[in-house]
Amino acid sequence: MPIATPEVYNEMLDRAKAGKFAYPAINVTSSQTLHAALRGFAEAESDGIIQISTGGAEFLGGQYKKDMVTGAVALAEFAHIVAAKYDVTVALHTDHCPKDKLDGYVRPLLAISAERVANGQNPLFQSHMWDGSAETLADNLAIGQELLAQAAAAKIILEVEITPTGGEEDGVTHEINDELYTTVDDALRTAEALGLGEKGRYLLAASFGNVHGVYKPGNVVLRPELLKDLQQGVGEKYGKTSPFDFVFHGGSGSTAEEIATALENGVVKMNLDTDTQYAFTRPVADHMFKNYDGVLKVDGEVGSKKTYDPRTWGKAAEAGMAKRVTEACAALRSTGTKLK
Repeated sequence: MPIATPEVYNEMLDRAKAGKFAYPAINVTSSQTLHAALRGFAEAESDGIIQISTGGAEFLGGQYKKDMVTGAVALAEFAHIVAAKYDVTVALHTDHCPKDKLDGYVRPLLAISAERVANGQNPLFQSHMWDGSAETLADNLAIGQELLAQAAAAKIILEVEITPTGGEEDGVTHEINDELYTTVDDALRTAEALGLGEKGRYLLAASFGNVHGVYKPGNVVLRPELLKDLQQGVGEKYGKTSPFDFVFHGGSGSTAEEIATALENGVVKMNLDTDTQYAFTRPVADHMFKNYDGVLKVDGEVGSKKTYDPRTWGKAAEAGMAKRVTEACAALRSTGTKLK
């Protein structure tokens, strides 16, 4: 059972919350990056999450049609087959989907899973993300209510982003400013609209200064201790301890201390994309520079098939990304925690 059933995915998240660790959620854009993520999880003996953004799904759909649903479904079906060879359990997730792409991405994928569940199968994806951070909180939560009901009916977990994360992710851009911090009032309004599990389980991407993309430690002011305030503020009103399952977005460049604080305050999932993109591409650049006269037909020569064969540099790319995934597992304390 390498692809988690809905029941197992819930168990994975519960174990992470109780054990104060988180699963790396690795963005993939190809069969190669999928294998790199699976290999990294397997080498770390960690379960994990594989996710596909709207841009990643469009790329996977091919540049002739650029169909996001086709790309996402194709990779998910491929993952169900190849993941069986890895001794870990993974969940499949779709990343950042803004309002203008819901009808071309998340809603059709929810319908596919609903049909599968009606036929006695498991959903194709285990969770989907609704990114309403560019909307007013009222509109964000209204759409969230609709999607949560549909997700719950299809045995799927919804991820919601209620306030902005800075930087840019697949065309959704937010300035880096003082608005990148979720308030207790924001969290209370979320709990009122979406419940705390009784309407369906959801993951909460709260903002504590997070920024997508590349930045060095110190350039962005992260306040992961803010998550504790959100847990306590909502928990006190509803009589629940640590009511939210948090997601850490924009984690590239985060310090070990910031990550540790986030884990202590309920983060169960941390997204990785920028760092793994670089880890995949860096060995390819190294290979091309070192073997330029083999990968190119310089001055009328014929080059070297062994060096421009995509399998040659592709293996190095997979290894580089897999290594970065194992490092993420160690940082998030998920190493060695795989389901037996």
